[in-house]
Amino acid sequence: MTAWRRFRLCPTTTAFVASALCTSLLLSGCGALPGGSKADKGPITVMTWAPVKTKATNMPGMPALAQAYARWVNAKGGINGRELKVITCNEGNDSVRAAQCARRARDEGAVAVVGSYSQHGRIFMPSLESDGIPYIGGFGVTEEEFTSPLSYPVNGGKAALLAGSGRQLAETCEQISLVRPDTIAGDELPGLFNAGLAAGKHKPATDIRAPEDSASYGREAELALRGAGVGREQGDEQGDGVATLSGDAEGSCVTAALGGRTGTFLDSFWRVQKEGPPVSIASVLGSVQQSLINRTGGKKGPLEGAYVTGWYPASQEPVWDQLREVVREHAFTDNRIDTSDPGVQTTWVAYTVLTSVLESLGDRTITGRTIKRALDTGEAISTGGITPDLSWRYDSLLGTLSYPRIVNAMVNFQRVENGQLTTTRREAVDIAPTLEQVRSG
Repeated sequence: MTAWRRFRLCPTTTAFVASALCTSLLLSGCGALPGGSKADKGPITVMTWAPVKTKATNMPGMPALAQAYARWVNAKGGINGRELKVITCNEGNDSVRAAQCARRARDEGAVAVVGSYSQHGRIFMPSLESDGIPYIGGFGVTEEEFTSPLSYPVNGGKAALLAGSGRQLAETCEQISLVRPDTIAGDELPGLFNAGLAAGKHKPATDIRAPEDSASYGREAELALRGAGVGREQGDEQGDGVATLSGDAEGSCVTAALGGRTGTFLDSFWRVQKEGPPVSIASVLGSVQQSLINRTGGKKGPLEGAYVTGWYPASQEPVWDQLREVVREHAFTDNRIDTSDPGVQTTWVAYTVLTSVLESLGDRTITGRTIKRALDTGEAISTGGITPDLSWRYDSLLGTLSYPRIVNAMVNFQRVENGQLTTTRREAVDIAPTLEQVRSG
C-alpha cells in the first residue's frame, strides 16, 4: 500500500480519466515505483551513508571511496553504458539522521544503498524494506543486516569477528576479560565472544561494560586487568576500542570491543598497565588496524605482536591491488580514504557486488526490485579473492536463527609483525559452526 500511495497522478480533467490514464501509462513513467530507474541511458543512482565528524564512530572513508569508485567506473564508460551516480549521506551516529538518509535514498531514486555503516538498523531497515531498496554490503554492526530479506551482507559482521576473536584467543589465553560498550548493541558481544571461546574449549570471559564515547578508560582498563588475573592497586583513567590484551607467560588477556575508540582505550590501558607485568594486545580489525599501529610506533610500538581477527586478507595482500590503484588514480589527494580500513574495504567489496549485478541485468529496467531478484537468484559473485564467491540464493544462506542472512562467515587470523598486520594462517577460518551455536536473545 505504501508504494502505491507514492504514485503521481497524471493531470487530467476528471479523476476517472486520470485513473485510467495512469494505469495505461504506468510502465512508461506516469507513476514510478520508489527506488527505480527508467530503462534508458540515464544515470543509475545509489547511496552510501556513514557517520562523519561525530563524537563516536566515524567512517568518512566509506562515502569517499564510493565517490572514487563511481569516478573510476564512469571513466571507463559506466555500467552497460550508463553513468553510476553515487549520493552520500552523513547519518551522524543518530537514529533521526539515519531515518533521514533512508528517506533521501527513496526521494532521490536510489536503487540500492551500498557499502554503508550505521548502528541504527531498527530505524533505517524498515524504511528501505517499505520502499523496496536493497541494502548491499553494510558494515555489519546491526542485527537487521543479517535478518532483513532486503539486506545482502558481504561479511559476517561483528558476530563473526567477535566469535572469531574468541576462537583465536582460546589457544593463547588462560584468563580473559572482555571490555565492550554499555549499550544494547554491546549486550550482544559477550555471547558471541564466549561462543568462540567455547569452540576452543575455554571458559567464558569476564564482562566489563564501558561508556561508548568516553575520553578516558583507566577504570575499565584496571577492571579488565583484574578480571584477567593481573591485579592493580591504582589507576583511575578510562579508555575505548575493540582490543584484546594478552598476558605473556601467565596467559592473561583483555579484549576491548569498543570500535573506533580503540586508540583511546589503549592509551588508558598502557598507562594503567605500565608498571605491571607485560601484556600484549589482540583485537578485531577495525579497532586495531594499520593506521593505529603506525601512529603508536610501528614495530617499536606497544602493538607489536598483537593478535587481530579480521574479515578479509591483510591489506598488503595482492587482492587489494586494484583498490589501491583506484584510490591512487581517482582519489589520490583524499586523505579520508585508508585502504587498510575495513570500512573502506567493505565498501569496495559491496560496489564490486553491485557492479556485477548491474552488468548481469544488461539493458533491462534497473529498480530495487530487479536488483533484489538478481541477487536472490543469480550466480555467485566473485570479489577477486577477497571473500569466497558470494551468493544469496536460499541454499547459500547460513540460515541460523540469529543470523539467517549471513553467507560469508570466514575470518582471517592476523598478527602485527615488524609493524605490519600479517596473516598467520594462509587459509581463512570458517566461523559458521560457532555462530550456529549462538542462540538469539
